Amino acid sequence: MHSALVMTVIGMDRPGLIESIARLIAEHGGNWLESRMCRLGGEFAGILRVDVPQGTQALIDSLQRLQAQGITVIVRPDQPAPIMAPARTASLSLIGQDRPGIVHHISAALANHGINVEELETECSSAPMSGEKIFKAVARLQIPETCVISELRRELEEIGGELLVEILFTET
Repeated sequence: MHSALVMTVIGMDRPGLIESIARLIAEHGGNWLESRMCRLGGEFAGILRVDVPQGTQALIDSLQRLQAQGITVIVRPDQPAPIMAPARTASLSLIGQDRPGIVHHISAALANHGINVEELETECSSAPMSGEKIFKAVARLQIPETCVISELRRELEEIGGELLVEILFTET
């Protein structure tokens, strides 16, 4: 019998960091199922899901010993997603001059409409000609049937106008 675990990993970026984790998973008979990982600044962060044989405490203990190498691993049992009412999917993209509060304003509007952010990727970069900091965001959203899309669009347009950012909301 097997069970699934979800792990959050963070540590100073360096060669071999993923191998350290993958080796322990393999040594304990685990199977790496899916992951999202990246380097942000000098840190490496990620989340992964693995399938492991019952009796996972030995694996968890081994992963916790990675702390001595500067790698923090938090392990949780994989919980089945709650059964939700049918939902629509959408994507949201945003671009504009960087300023504090952009993510807060957008995420508050989405939460107020009961929207689940399934994936969010953001970045800041320099504009080619002016060198100003440009903020970009892309999100995959799950929209409940109760959400009134016209109200959401209006609110996003208001936020875009206030923050001087371009927001593109597309139902998929």
